[in-house]
Amino acid sequence: MPISIDPMLVLPLLVGVVGIALVAIVCIVALLRADRADTVAVIKALPELAATLLRLRRRPRQ
Repeated sequence: MPISIDPMLVLPLLVGVVGIALVAIVCIVALLRADRADTVAVIKALPELAATLLRLRRRPRQ
């Protein structure tokens, strides 16, 4: 007995997978086209950005 799959349930999953793939491609192309100094500066700033986002997340909401 074959398993039937509802196309309306597969469509959001397919759109999500394609969206993530496109975002990844855009990011890779942007990194390849960027100047090396800019790429290094962004990578060096990532730990500070992550720490700031974690501080904001831990702050109690009012």
